[in-house]
Amino acid sequence: MRKLIALFAAAALAVCSLSAQELANFAMGGGQRIVSPEVKDGKVTFRLSANYATRVQLSGNWMANPWTGTEEMTKGPNGVWEITLDAPEPEIYTYNFIVDGVAVNDPLNDKVQRDGTRYLNMLFIPGERSENYYEATKHGTVTYRWYDSPSLGISRRMTVYLPYGYEDNPKQKYPVLYLLHGGGGDEEAWTSMGRAAQIMDNLIEKGLAKPMIVVMPNGNPNQRAANTLGLETITLDRNNPATANAYVTSLVKEIVPFIEKEYRAIPKAESRAIAGLSMGGGHTTSATILFPGVFGYICPLSCGIRDSDHLDSDLQGIKKAGYKLYWIGVGKEDTGAYNGSLILDEALTRNGMPHTLYVSEDAHVWKNWRLYLNTFARLLFK
Repeated sequence: MRKLIALFAAAALAVCSLSAQELANFAMGGGQRIVSPEVKDGKVTFRLSANYATRVQLSGNWMANPWTGTEEMTKGPNGVWEITLDAPEPEIYTYNFIVDGVAVNDPLNDKVQRDGTRYLNMLFIPGERSENYYEATKHGTVTYRWYDSPSLGISRRMTVYLPYGYEDNPKQKYPVLYLLHGGGGDEEAWTSMGRAAQIMDNLIEKGLAKPMIVVMPNGNPNQRAANTLGLETITLDRNNPATANAYVTSLVKEIVPFIEKEYRAIPKAESRAIAGLSMGGGHTTSATILFPGVFGYICPLSCGIRDSDHLDSDLQGIKKAGYKLYWIGVGKEDTGAYNGSLILDEALTRNGMPHTLYVSEDAHVWKNWRLYLNTFARLLFK
């Protein structure tokens, strides 16, 4: 029996060694261990072992043109391509290499995020702005929960963040933030790209935010879950008035009750917040207009609103129902969303509704949405 166990152990060790060796092949250049990316003394260096390549470029979303901008890398000894640049300001950025015209990820960087169907490497630049994007000492719990949606006729998946200590305090109840993603995203967007769990962990650990549950649903009503699961979608007629607000109706009528049944959530408006970016910002304004009085804290991000002959009456419904905070976040370079946010700002002012318009730099990017969560989460449930 002992010989059999030893044999299995040896086999497992051999498999692990092969796996480690496969990864090590990327990390070695002619016997020299290479590191990428390397952040040091205000510089960042990227390296790629690709002796076969004739041209290697670096593409990063901090460049002047974040979509097509590139920097040429230089081939050094042992076929290791390298480039050193001034480090951008503290934040999280994404990048990849272009090897002979083909985009590839950095095999030495295990920090990746998923944006729709794309997986991109992340570059962390430390500093005051990004300090809450790193792992905290005390971690909350992130899980996926399935729930039935009778209105849509399918089971759907959401991501739920529980603050540190939730499992150890069975008598404590918590407020809830419903955090909505934008177009092209799904229930994993805020945890993958938005660093929502890390931001909440850090804010709560530092005493800067109240411990809260964060619910991140899938805002695509035709999806059961993220496309990575390969599940069949359903067909919805978006031009049909009956399905025009299918998601926000499901959010209020199905998701909120599910959370308040399954978790120790405080079932009161003053203990519910809703926030969303871009498309999710539209869902935020729609949910609060259609169902005033459900959410006490309202935070539309990078979306604004369209002017209409019923906008004032829509907002008066929210005013009469009552709210604790109305917080708008937008980037000054985010033209469409910025103009829409100004319309919302003016309408709220005209209707005598206290609110905050928080204008940041940059445009329609995760750099802003992480900043907004890191900012408005401190104001919730106070």
